[in-house]
Amino acid sequence: MRDRAPITGLGAVALAVAALAAVGCGAAQTTGPQPPGAAAKVIRGVAAIEPAADPRPYGAADTAFGLDVLGAWCKADPQANLVLSPTSLASGLGMAYLGARGATAQAMARVLHLPAAGRALAAGLQARSAALRSLSGPGVTVAASDQVWADPGLPLRAAYLNSVATGYDAGVARAPLVDNPDQAAQEINQAITTATRGHIPHLLAPSSLKGIGWVLTDALYLNAAWATPFDPTETAMGPFTTAGGQQASVSYMNGGEFRTATAAGWTAVSLPYRGGKLAMVALLPAPGTGNCALPPAAALGTLTTRLGATGPIAPGASTAPGTGGTAGSGGAAPTAQTGIALPRVNLSTQASLKGLLGTLGLGIAFGPGADFTGMSPKACCIGLVEHAATLQVGEKGTVASAATAVGLLPTAARAGPTLDFDRPYLLLVTATATGEPLFAARVANPAAQ
Repeated sequence: MRDRAPITGLGAVALAVAALAAVGCGAAQTTGPQPPGAAAKVIRGVAAIEPAADPRPYGAADTAFGLDVLGAWCKADPQANLVLSPTSLASGLGMAYLGARGATAQAMARVLHLPAAGRALAAGLQARSAALRSLSGPGVTVAASDQVWADPGLPLRAAYLNSVATGYDAGVARAPLVDNPDQAAQEINQAITTATRGHIPHLLAPSSLKGIGWVLTDALYLNAAWATPFDPTETAMGPFTTAGGQQASVSYMNGGEFRTATAAGWTAVSLPYRGGKLAMVALLPAPGTGNCALPPAAALGTLTTRLGATGPIAPGASTAPGTGGTAGSGGAAPTAQTGIALPRVNLSTQASLKGLLGTLGLGIAFGPGADFTGMSPKACCIGLVEHAATLQVGEKGTVASAATAVGLLPTAARAGPTLDFDRPYLLLVTATATGEPLFAARVANPAAQ
């Protein structure tokens, strides 16, 4: 999955504090060069105050995108445990999308399942960011941060600074990406380490930054206590059939009662966190389902809606909270109460996703034909997409973290029975009001930590 081939022969250009006074004065404006050795600081564009918008279609878009990535990744490595953050990955690529133009923008919007464009997109992204940053409460910590890193010799359009400030509350920090990638990697990794509370200390290797002029980063941290913790004295070992068909002995947390629903052969259970703003949805396929199976979008929307979370908005579904399921969802049954046996898991994944994203339709964004001139007149194409995520699920709750780095090259050209999760299953940590998928995981073998 690694895609770290060095890219050489790319020149350096720059970002300057001197142009800060002009930020927001027009789409064609760029920040200008800055004297070497100037003190690094964060530059912020002017965030527009957009009309109120519904963030739930963006939760649906991020869910669809996340499942696409999870499905393609599983097919590439069908026996592996996988964890990713659709939210983080969509944010990193979303900041790149704001600088994309023409066919590049069209391809990115399609792969990211973006529901709008223009001012409607700006309002939706602002609502999405605000919803994410409002999820913390007693017993629950959610911290999300976005940042653009630019080499001191590369220009950025003022309009782009305004766009990332509006949609992602992101500023721009300068790092010597071209002349000193070792130092730049250290600075970016330190920021990610701090943002993820030490869970992701080494997102970027210095070698991966060779030739890179800009890096767009997202970091996400979650520490959430269950609304009803599992009793540790009930935790016991039991068998699990792995994705490879072997038998493993894993540690099961046992408890109930939890709300459950079924649709299209999938059974889902909702495990709420304290405060009710977040829930984990555990999704178990029918016995004998093929490896790397994913629930249909309509069925997933029905399941999450019936479990009490608005969830992804499937095509044709109502956007009103608390409404029923969607047509074509496979005849979802009403919710019931059940006890569950859920494995304790401690997952971590780190990979370069550029190649995988190319298979999903983002190839144009990675080649010399890409158009990111909305970001900078010197921007060529995406040179790296690095993603790392961790997920720990235990009796008290969930601790998870994720980070994404999207690097761009400068141009030199252009009650009931117990439900046992005893076979591979999916986990989604979602915001109950918007369906935003903070984390997604496919558990193939809980014994392989």
